[in-house]
Amino acid sequence: MAGSTQSVKSIDLLLTIHPVDTKRIDLNLLISLEALLATCNVTKAAARLHLSQPALSAQLNRLRELFDDPLLIPAHRGMTPTAKALELIGPLRTALDQLRSTLHSLDNFSPSTAELTYSIACTDYIEVAVVLPLIVALREKAPAVRIAVHRLDPGRLSRQLADGDVDLAIATPDDSVPHLRNKHLFEETYVLIARRGHPHVEEGLSAEGFASLEQLVVSPAGGGFSTPVDITLGTLGRERTVVASVASFLVVPEIVSASDLVALVPRRLIYGRLPELEVIDVPWLSERFQVELVWHERAQGHPGQRWIRELICELMAQ
Repeated sequence: MAGSTQSVKSIDLLLTIHPVDTKRIDLNLLISLEALLATCNVTKAAARLHLSQPALSAQLNRLRELFDDPLLIPAHRGMTPTAKALELIGPLRTALDQLRSTLHSLDNFSPSTAELTYSIACTDYIEVAVVLPLIVALREKAPAVRIAVHRLDPGRLSRQLADGDVDLAIATPDDSVPHLRNKHLFEETYVLIARRGHPHVEEGLSAEGFASLEQLVVSPAGGGFSTPVDITLGTLGRERTVVASVASFLVVPEIVSASDLVALVPRRLIYGRLPELEVIDVPWLSERFQVELVWHERAQGHPGQRWIRELICELMAQ
């Protein structure tokens, strides 16, 4: 998400300007350093942080070691910052202010004013069935929230979610990633589409009638001419005629509307959108699939991400 990413970048910039061993530093040390540089007095800084003076002195020693610099040196009254400490003040304050602002915005999340960028990994079909209505709804409910769609790559998805490159995936269930959180979204079925006025298509089409039609199939990997539907047909003693294969569902309605080819497509791909097509239920076909939301534990508690997940569920329930 944009806000939390910005605060992380600010701290990264601070540590780039003044490199330290990040494995040995924690946020409490940076907060203590901010108080020490603001007061130039260990006693006053300890009181501000609600720490004992010995505890803060121990932290100052760790900071001196980390930055390889005294940072504060004894003076006539209090302490005086070193040249490196003076260079640290600006970047440190910017980084911590950005972090505080981010945390405050999360505590007071309001969709109507939130400024977030939300990344979703999905297929082209999900872009139409889920992302399209989501974007439309966001323009009304959260106009400053932006959506970035990434092509779904199952082999990289777990790492993308863990690294924050992707906030959410919308996909079929995958038992190989049990460490990811998930929520059932909907069950999808298939319908047959044909151009309006097709001479051989009608409601109640039998398996025999279906198999006799020239068909178009989708092969996401490219080049395939069979799908699980052909297994179902085989059990019924039928074999269909597939004359074309494409890599995306999005081009299928256009090809079908301009020819006598027919195609099986997920119902939500075309629901209420293409009046020039005949949409035929295929009751003998039991083929269906599940769609779920998938996200990493890191995104579980983020109110903005939680709100968008809930919005997606609400839209799909409609």
